[in-house]
Amino acid sequence: MSQPLFPCSALLNGLDFSAKPCIIVIMKRYLEERIVADLKRKMVLLTGPRQVGKTFLSKQIAADYFMRSCYLNFDNVLDASVIIAQNWPLDIDLLILDEIHKMSGWKQYLKGVYDTKPLECALLVTGSSRMDTFRQAGESLAGRYFHHRLWPLSVAELKNTHQPREAFKLLQKFGGFPEPFLSGDEIEANRWRSQYFTDLIREDVLEFGRLQEIRTMRVLMELLRKRVGSPLSYTSLATDLQVAPNTVRRYVDILEALHIVFLVRPHHANIARAIQKMPKIYFHDSGYVQGDEGIIVENTAAVCLRKHADYRSDISGDAVELCYIRTKEKHEVDFTLVCNGEPLVLLEVKISSTTIPAGLKLLGEKLPGVKRVHLVRDLRLEQDRKGISIRKLPEWLAGLDA
Repeated sequence: MSQPLFPCSALLNGLDFSAKPCIIVIMKRYLEERIVADLKRKMVLLTGPRQVGKTFLSKQIAADYFMRSCYLNFDNVLDASVIIAQNWPLDIDLLILDEIHKMSGWKQYLKGVYDTKPLECALLVTGSSRMDTFRQAGESLAGRYFHHRLWPLSVAELKNTHQPREAFKLLQKFGGFPEPFLSGDEIEANRWRSQYFTDLIREDVLEFGRLQEIRTMRVLMELLRKRVGSPLSYTSLATDLQVAPNTVRRYVDILEALHIVFLVRPHHANIARAIQKMPKIYFHDSGYVQGDEGIIVENTAAVCLRKHADYRSDISGDAVELCYIRTKEKHEVDFTLVCNGEPLVLLEVKISSTTIPAGLKLLGEKLPGVKRVHLVRDLRLEQDRKGISIRKLPEWLAGLDA
């Protein structure tokens, strides 16, 4: 069902009826109820990639759960003046501050707002992925907030509107960002993607690097698109780019901080050794990946698994990570979900082969008691074979928490 949605500023319930409406499909995002529950207790910081739906979700929460709300975006000159002067209405029950991390001293500012606001007024702070980076340094907001990360659409999030197999194929084709996914049109999705990555490189990279580095970052992005799912060699990339390996590492860190890519690191009981080993790289937008169908399937699965891991971490307080395992003998499994340092399940992802990979067999012997699942996209019949579960990939992903 479609209905008009109006961009909003600092007006009642966040609606500016003088603005031109745009038609979008209304979707209830997976974090909505969790955020509403946490807003009753503390400030909520909502972060995630650009255009993943943070603003839409915050306005949807305001419309569905609050009588009087105020949305202010620091990128808007008029809103910024209201934020700085703290001149929003006094009788609101929800204050939404967007892109506030662009204001100098934003953490100290939020501490003051949170500590002096009326008890009945909830505070929701949203921002791009850069807030995740800046959140880690400087003045602490410890004890005052809950953090939620909003990720692109996944099979689990789409299970109420799509059959798992259909959802997985659409995510392979369009990626999980709402606008290209909901467009259902490859040309529109490609146009969106081209503009999205151009803007990210041109605008956001300047927050971390220098203007002359933009061209090198563009070339790195193209190289990484073809290296999805493989151990990442900074030395090899440095040779291709004609820069130092440490420079490549810094560039990859920037792309990760901007939520363009994410790294899946090897799991090992010795943390230092795990860090030294090469990570594997994936894109949050599967539609951007270049490679054969198997690589795109693996990337789509990785996005869903990473989203599940972060959701479990954000709502439970446990350290849930998505990793992979590779032994000295080079036996490997694609993914393992790790909770508080302990592997919960070993996962291998394939398009159609039901032959149990050697790594899944051998690592089961080294990690007795850990579940082993062979996930096959085009599987006709699920079965169990010598302690290994062979399952349909889309249906298994649909059973995740997010």
